[in-house]
Amino acid sequence: MTSIFDLIQLIASNALLYGGTFLLVLSVLVFVHEWGHYIVARLCGVKVEIFSIGFGKEIFGVNDKHGTRWKFSLIPLGGYVKMFGDTDPASAGQTDKVKDKDSEELREFTEEEKKVTFYNKPVLQRSLIVFAGPAINFLFAIILLFGLYTFYGQPVTPPAASAVIEGTAAERAGFEPHDYVLKINGLSVKRFEDIRREVMVALDTPLEFEVQRGDDVVTLTATPDKEEMTDRFGFKHSRGMLGIIGPANGIAIDNIISVDGRDVESPEQKREALLNAIGSPFKIGLDRGEQVDFLTVNPIKEFNEGLLDSESPDFNVLIVSEDFGDDVLQMGVLHAAKSSVSETWNITFSTLKAIGQIFTGTRSATELGGIIRIGAIAGDMAQAGLIALITFTALLSINLGLINLFPIPMLDGGHLVFYAVEAIKGKPVPESVQEYAFRFGFAVLIALMLFANINDVVQLIM
Repeated sequence: MTSIFDLIQLIASNALLYGGTFLLVLSVLVFVHEWGHYIVARLCGVKVEIFSIGFGKEIFGVNDKHGTRWKFSLIPLGGYVKMFGDTDPASAGQTDKVKDKDSEELREFTEEEKKVTFYNKPVLQRSLIVFAGPAINFLFAIILLFGLYTFYGQPVTPPAASAVIEGTAAERAGFEPHDYVLKINGLSVKRFEDIRREVMVALDTPLEFEVQRGDDVVTLTATPDKEEMTDRFGFKHSRGMLGIIGPANGIAIDNIISVDGRDVESPEQKREALLNAIGSPFKIGLDRGEQVDFLTVNPIKEFNEGLLDSESPDFNVLIVSEDFGDDVLQMGVLHAAKSSVSETWNITFSTLKAIGQIFTGTRSATELGGIIRIGAIAGDMAQAGLIALITFTALLSINLGLINLFPIPMLDGGHLVFYAVEAIKGKPVPESVQEYAFRFGFAVLIALMLFANINDVVQLIM
């Protein structure tokens, strides 16, 4: 586990990478979110006074020809769009008075000015303006993934089991090497990543797998093992573990310590034992550094002829899969569009499921992360390369859009609830009720932010 002092040293030595990446990604996503509000407001004829990236004192800014002040503010952890007639950036209050540039006196809005205020617009237009922020975050994620899939491709691994780990849910359910997963709970599976995602969020909930085994299709029911993992920073995560290993290029025989229950030491012993065992399923002991796993494998003879040839690059590798490892699926425009929408939906659904598990107690609330955790992940993604950073940005954009749709006053979802009530009743929710609701919502958000960030610090210290 990395202590908080190790993390501080890591971040200090990579301040530009971690801090810069975090602020860049956050600023882009905030701009996209607020631009959604802004552009729909402008289309609805609302005057926008301020478009700010960040909160607090202005660092610099410019005015456009429409009278909007575009600015960067001191605290770069969010942003806002302030519309004409609002008393604050959250549209929690409204006013019908304005102060002219050359006067300190407040005066009533003119009829023309009232037409460009946010609160004087029909409830449908106000709802569209508010909804546009979260909506464009989802759209931005789709665009990022679409661009990635179109110009690079989609990283894929076939949904097949190359090995089954002893003592796991997969072994108890009857999985065998070379099983090819077709469906999980009736939903089609295209990639090994689909299996991983479904199992991780299922935790210890039973799942029904439809599996291709040779010429037969069999149904297996497995209840993943719920495991608590600790990443290199010390942050804890709960996830479901099935116990199958996806297709890979092979297993280095240097890491094999036993074959079919018999200990093997020298490379020659290992190679001989493997060649004798190939032809039917057998178990190998695999040294993974911190632990030893015992895997049931069923290598195919013709794929392992390199074990007999000292000149072969596979001389010290046991090939355990019919398929090979990670590949990049090249896509046409239509396929990329469909896959990007599908991936966005899958991420959204999985996130909602994980949040629901926190409320039901299935998943610990300590998994909620704050600025420290997000910054650490952002830095890691930047180190992993552009593809990983783009994928992370899309994931974060989806989460930003989803969180803003929660029906909490102060968030976009809270506003939409008030507008729904107004549409049903035919009149706005009283301002006094809204004011108390916004105060409550603000307190809830502050409490959640404090909890998430204190939680990050506590996990690093302990």
